[in-house]
Amino acid sequence: MSANEDDHNIIQVAEKVYKHRNVYRTSKDSSGNNLLHLAARLAPTNKLNLIIGATLQIQHELQWFKEVKRFVCPLSIIQKNSSGETPQMVFTREHKNLVIEGKKWMKSTAESCTITVALITTIVLAAAITLPGGNKEETGIPMFTNHTAFTIFAISYVISLFAAVTSLLMFLSILNAHYAEQDFLLKLPTKLIIGLSTLFISTTTMVVVVATTLYIVFGQSNSQILIPIAVLTCLPITSFVILQFPLVIDLMSATYGRSIFRKDARY
Repeated sequence: MSANEDDHNIIQVAEKVYKHRNVYRTSKDSSGNNLLHLAARLAPTNKLNLIIGATLQIQHELQWFKEVKRFVCPLSIIQKNSSGETPQMVFTREHKNLVIEGKKWMKSTAESCTITVALITTIVLAAAITLPGGNKEETGIPMFTNHTAFTIFAISYVISLFAAVTSLLMFLSILNAHYAEQDFLLKLPTKLIIGLSTLFISTTTMVVVVATTLYIVFGQSNSQILIPIAVLTCLPITSFVILQFPLVIDLMSATYGRSIFRKDARY
């Protein structure tokens, strides 16, 4: 059975439970566990492995727990089982290791991206200090101010710099986060989405900055150089999209997509 078929079956079962929620609101098993206690348990390994990354796994577990909490009897939320544990206590105990793995994954990703952003910022600042074509000795105004390529250079430079700074701030906030369980539900994934998206914008515009610099310096007398420059510009951008954008799409889908039980709302 494929992952999509398995997810579809899980959703169907969940929707049936939701439709008959009044039957299960106050039910208990022999150990005094109500429905929320059972939802707080860690999913089987074969189910978790369908979700890539510890961060997305703990997020999915939190979403499942929160969905079940929506329709159980309010007393069930604070009710203790025969071991004296509330559903939240069961969830914390069962997912302790998964939260640790999610923290490691988030920190590792943020550290790697922080180094990348620092390199981009250095390249962009260096490009601004040594303007393509130089300046006029009399006025200090850039030589190619009135050229379209220079305008593209200036706009790309500004976008790249501010996007890089925004991305850097997002990744630094991830590194300094408390990594509480609930942070994995929305807070941390949102920061990672913003950080990766602005990193993509910064990387793309940085490549444009380098490309326009090459064209201004070498392409004034030979317009055919624009073709290899355009091809080389598309190469790193395409690579970034192929390698990193699937993660961004997965994060956005998991964070802002449809709810587990209902297709028309997110909780």
